[in-house]
Amino acid sequence: MNGPIKIYGAPWCLDCNRVKKFLGQNMLNFEWIDIENDPVGKAFVLQLNQGKPVIPTVVMPDGSVLVQPTNVELAQKLGLPGDPRAPLYDLVIVGGGPAGLTTALYAAREGLDTLVLEKTTLGGQAAITEWIDNYPGFPEGVGGVDLSQRMEEQVRRFGVKIEYAEALSLERQERRRLVHTDAGVFSAWTLLIATGSSYRRLGVPGEDRFIGRGIHYCATCDGPFYKDKDILVIGGGNSAVEEGFFLTKYASRVTLAVRKGELRASQILKEKVLSSPKMAVMYHTEVKELRGNKSLESVVLRDNQTGEEQEVRPGGVFVFIGLDPNTQWLKGTLDLDEYGFIITGKTLQTSIPGVYAAGDVRAGSTKQVASAAGEGATAALMIRAYLQED
Repeated sequence: MNGPIKIYGAPWCLDCNRVKKFLGQNMLNFEWIDIENDPVGKAFVLQLNQGKPVIPTVVMPDGSVLVQPTNVELAQKLGLPGDPRAPLYDLVIVGGGPAGLTTALYAAREGLDTLVLEKTTLGGQAAITEWIDNYPGFPEGVGGVDLSQRMEEQVRRFGVKIEYAEALSLERQERRRLVHTDAGVFSAWTLLIATGSSYRRLGVPGEDRFIGRGIHYCATCDGPFYKDKDILVIGGGNSAVEEGFFLTKYASRVTLAVRKGELRASQILKEKVLSSPKMAVMYHTEVKELRGNKSLESVVLRDNQTGEEQEVRPGGVFVFIGLDPNTQWLKGTLDLDEYGFIITGKTLQTSIPGVYAAGDVRAGSTKQVASAAGEGATAALMIRAYLQED
């Protein structure tokens, strides 16, 4: 079949979108003409339909015309099976954290057929944060699990589909965007990447060996195992201090090992550390090695000013030294910065048209729950505009 199929319609026309979706599912080349913004196209439709703006009006490459065709009529005309080969969504969101779920909420309210893919737990980093004090609307704060559950309930109420699958690669196929996962291939007109980031590791001898056996990266997950123990927290930023405070609920004492000569946390958090009887700080301190047999027994620390080393024996070690973006599956596909975060433009669109990024995975994001939700709302509005123009 030579030449594209021409679809004359309007963005608000559900049948027009259905026809676009059917043709896309069958990987057929078509041209979209929005009669609200194309006077020539509108005049053509009026001429074909006795002066009435009947849409969708579909013109086949051989010149034949179908007016408001059903999928069965399209299939018969094109010699295709009547059922689509695979679901084709308006939007597939990879990542079910605050950014992804907010995008899903806004998109579903706009009438977009939306699917969220999440490999582990909905809520992202927020779901494993014990308490969130700076999310608008909760003057007394809110538990991370509670906030995540509320977000999930809200998107499900608007009909958002949720699948548990790990994204493996991204493919652009003409007008469609494909996400290859361990549960199959998911297809959409547009994609949002909101895979967030993961806790950075120390990269020292013994770390991999003792993960879960004395070395941890989630205070809410593993803190209760260390009741009345001395805990060593590695890191001096907001996350390390906040998680350290949480650990004082269980530990007899929490010591922060900080590489620099001061904490990088906010002033309020610094003051809380200095005034807490259960917290202490070791400055200019780095971890050199983690030792033990079946589980962690000791930690070799080094003073990076004097070079002096000491071996300490904490009950457990929690590491909070930053985040790495979950973009390994995108390398060679999207433009990433030197740290692996996704580069986007002002509309949050990536280097591939129709593919957007929001939240912690995006270069320049502030790594906060409220800002991730804000970016999610922005992404949904940009995606809606993109689909209307396409």
